[in-house]
Amino acid sequence: MKLKMFALMAVLFLAASPIFAADAAAATYSPKDWKPVFAGIGMAIASGLCGLAQGRAVAGSAEAMARNPGAIAAIRGALILGLVLIESLALYTLVIIFSV
Repeated sequence: MKLKMFALMAVLFLAASPIFAADAAAATYSPKDWKPVFAGIGMAIASGLCGLAQGRAVAGSAEAMARNPGAIAAIRGALILGLVLIESLALYTLVIIFSV
């Protein structure tokens, strides 16, 4: 186990060694260079949270339909409206990212 960990650390250090050879002048970044990175992180967070919200909405509506079969039509309508609004949040984030 220790030998495997040592080998893994050695490979990681060898893979990262070109980072230490870079000169300081080439490592200056302006804030504009980081916009796509942060936009991608924002889209990832928004998409992940929208996926979680959609999962919770579907689970709640399935449970509600199981408890009250007579209200399936109303529950389905509310579910579809909720899913559309949740998905629109992800699409708004996508539009904002492409406008950056």
